Formats: sequence, C-alpha cells, structure tokens
Amino acid sequence: MLRTATAAAAGALAPGCATARTDTAPVRASGSPPPSGTGPPGPGTRPSGTAASGAARRARPPTRAPGLPVQIQHGPQRGDAIALTFHGQGDPKTAAALLGEAERAGARVTVLAVGSWLDEQPLMARRILDGGHELGNHTQRHLDLCTLPAAEAYAEITGCADRLRKLTGTIGSWFRPSRTQYATALVTRLARKAGYPHVLSYDVDSLDADDPGAPAVQRTVLDRARAGSIVSLHLGHAGTVAALPPILDGLHRRGLRAVTTTELVT
Repeated sequence: MLRTATAAAAGALAPGCATARTDTAPVRASGSPPPSGTGPPGPGTRPSGTAASGAARRARPPTRAPGLPVQIQHGPQRGDAIALTFHGQGDPKTAAALLGEAERAGARVTVLAVGSWLDEQPLMARRILDGGHELGNHTQRHLDLCTLPAAEAYAEITGCADRLRKLTGTIGSWFRPSRTQYATALVTRLARKAGYPHVLSYDVDSLDADDPGAPAVQRTVLDRARAGSIVSLHLGHAGTVAALPPILDGLHRRGLRAVTTTELVT
C-alpha cells in the first residue's frame, strides 16, 4: 500500500547535520524481500584486492523498481525485514567496527557514503561491499543540498556518483540527499537526471548523530522500528557501534531481520 506523507519529519544525518522542510512527500514502497546476498568476510579479515588503488568489487547499480514511488520512506510492512541505513563518513576504524558487528549477527546494511570521505578513505568502499552490504550516494561534500542552486546541487550529486563509479564500477544503489530527510522536487529531478530512479528517505531517525549514548540509540530504534522500516543511522559514532548488537538482538527477538534496502523493497 502506498501512503503520501504530508510533512518532512526532523532527522539527524551526519555530525553537524540539520533538517529542512521540503516540498516532495515520501511514499511507502511495496514488495517482498528476496534472499540475502553473499556472506561477509570473517571478523578481522582484511578485504582482498589492490590496496594501492582502493578499488572495490563491482557494486550493484541503481535500484530500479517499476511501480515504486520516486521517494521511498519505508518498505513492505507485511514482511519480516527492516533496512538499517548508515550515513557514511567519520573514523574508518569506527566504521569498520560497526560493519563487523553487523556481519557477526548476519545482518546486511546500506551505507550512503559522502564523496569526500571516499576520497580520503577509498578502501572503505571495498570493505563495505566485501561485507555483503550495499553502497550508495550521500553527496560529495554533505552540504545543505535542498538550499543550493540547481547547478551546485547537481554537482554535489554527480561528484559523489563519479567517486563511486571510479571505486566500484557503478554510481551506487541509492541516492540520499544530505542534511534533510526528504528531497525537494528539484533535487528529486536532479537525482533522476544523474541516474538514480529513486531517492531514499527513512521513517525512523535513530538520533545517533547527537551522541546520546548507546542505550538511548537502542531504545529509539527498537521503540520506533517496525517491519518494513528504513532506519537512519551513522558511521563514525562509537555509541552507534555499541548500540548495534542489542538493536540487532532486539529485532531478532521480534522476528525481524536486517537486510539491504534493495532486498527490502524489491
């Protein structure tokens, strides 16, 4: 069933992020999740490949789901899946620790990477993909995208897309605008022009970017998440790393499994 939301809710994105009201309403997606993808490397395993170049194995191309809305807020509520999505920047050791916690629990996540972070940490693209996770675009410099002129906003989208293509062979599965929960109509058009059929929003904001502590992040996610939820979280925060195992355990006790966003909505 598809639902149109009438207003953009506030959401924390990455350190220093702010949210903005926009003019494009999100709509629920429908569908059932397919089987999970390939398994992750064991804990402590160094990803294979050419370390000098930082090249990752080829990523999934932009997810194309005919019949789904342009802006997706959450997936099918009748299933048993949930998508944990992470805004990608910050200390790579903290990010790797978080990915390791997900993999030990058999979970798969979606990372929306900032292009400038990939410039500084190109090996993270391979680390994410080799763990069986999904990689997408969260703009090049993480500016307040919906307030920029069209040419600047488009450059932010395509700048990150170019980094992803160089590192992984594709522009990534998803695009999520920076510093806002929902894209404006203009940003949605620019994202489609750049090659992204959908804009990825979320219906659960973990508020972890405010660093409230692991117990608070855990409570927020488990209190608000339901089957089909798309949860906004962040790499680079120690509290999020500590919160992830009890979050995954709590979801498991409720019969829910963490999958990539593509698995959730297709």
